[in-house]
Amino acid sequence: MERTLFAKGSRGEVIKRIQIKLKECGFDPGGIDGVFGRYTQRAVFSFQRIMGLSPTGEVDVSTWDKLIGEKIPSLQERLLQLISEFEGHGFTLVRGNWDGAGLTWGILGFTLKYGKIGKIILEAYKRNPETLRYAFGRNTEFLIDIVKAPLEVQLAWADSISVGRNKLRLSQPWHSAFERFGELEEIQRLQKEVVEKDYFLPALETAREYGLKSELGIALSFDIQVQNGGIKKNTRKEIMKSTTEVPLGSEQELRIIIAHAVADSAKPEFQDDVRLRKLTLATGCGKVHGKLYVLRNWGLDESLYLSFL
Repeated sequence: MERTLFAKGSRGEVIKRIQIKLKECGFDPGGIDGVFGRYTQRAVFSFQRIMGLSPTGEVDVSTWDKLIGEKIPSLQERLLQLISEFEGHGFTLVRGNWDGAGLTWGILGFTLKYGKIGKIILEAYKRNPETLRYAFGRNTEFLIDIVKAPLEVQLAWADSISVGRNKLRLSQPWHSAFERFGELEEIQRLQKEVVEKDYFLPALETAREYGLKSELGIALSFDIQVQNGGIKKNTRKEIMKSTTEVPLGSEQELRIIIAHAVADSAKPEFQDDVRLRKLTLATGCGKVHGKLYVLRNWGLDESLYLSFL
């Protein structure tokens, strides 16, 4: 039986690519919305039947080859699709100072407080100032000065343009400007570069440290980097204590121990949320923010990460 890559319940840019190709081939996926729902499932089933493939309604390797004709998305792409769904973010989404982080924007919810938004803005300006001028217009130079200023100045500015009772939204023209900025292909590529350098590569180091070789192991390490900023020193000690009796080759048990240890180290008010999210990645199935996720449908399972072999 072939490995499932994408199936009902998955979402994201890769699913949009599948839907576009299905429509081009004459199979209606029910819209190009990036959601693998029942209409997309039916379209995949019909495509498979016409092409002489096993009609499952799931995109397996053979279906991907016939439909897309390119190599399957990298592990990093598949992880980004899932974790951005957990984070509730896309390339263009921007939020105000609702949580004290100043601004939150982009595919993984980059923040002003932790320097990622400023990093992307300055790098984009260095590469091509016109990308910022297209998005921010006459406010471009002001924005550059802001992200170079001390953090307290940045946060005060972000608070001043955050509106609504909970300061979730941005006032205009900033809201539309950040959306335009995120729509640009070169800025989306830059966001992905930051994801790779600041989250994916450190996640691989974490996985190596704990002997996690499966895609689910990399997924857990990646999510720890995104949501928790890595594994804290004291948490590492707790993991080492708990793993002395884990049977050799039992990676899932190791992942579960790491998931619990990371959750225990979170702030008390966030521990339940962190635990459910980490256990979903550790076991391959679970609820995050009340929604059920089956990770095999997102192209993530116990398969070994080939770069570690």
